[in-house]
Amino acid sequence: MPQSLANILVHVIFSTKNRAPLIELEIEDELYPYLASICRGCKSPAHALGGTGDHVHITLTLGRTIAVADLLEEIKRSSSKWIKTKGSQYARFAWQNGYGAFSIGQSQLPALKRYIANQKEHHRRRTFQEEFRDYLKRYQVAYDERYVWD
Repeated sequence: MPQSLANILVHVIFSTKNRAPLIELEIEDELYPYLASICRGCKSPAHALGGTGDHVHITLTLGRTIAVADLLEEIKRSSSKWIKTKGSQYARFAWQNGYGAFSIGQSQLPALKRYIANQKEHHRRRTFQEEFRDYLKRYQVAYDERYVWD
């Protein structure tokens, strides 16, 4: 086959350092489009972005020539640098070191988009930690609780 083709959908979740509620409403409207622009620049277009004050969800199509780890490093590095320009209150902003990346099927995309759009409502009932543990269990990811959070 002379052409390389792929459609790999990924749901990415990561939080602020120590889950500090630093994603304030005043930057949220700019943050998600900025994250989407980073994804586009890495040839990994985002389909849905959202979250709450302490974490972010991104659903994207992984670019054919980029590894998930490299994409997340670029998203977190660039956005952290950008957030720090938004005011002195963000001078110490940082994302957690790790992330979760979960594969999804094309048929799951509409439901996941709705889920991401309703993050604020969803997190009135459950914490980020509860949500993330559920994803790890659902995707059968072995983990050590001591090293999941930072």
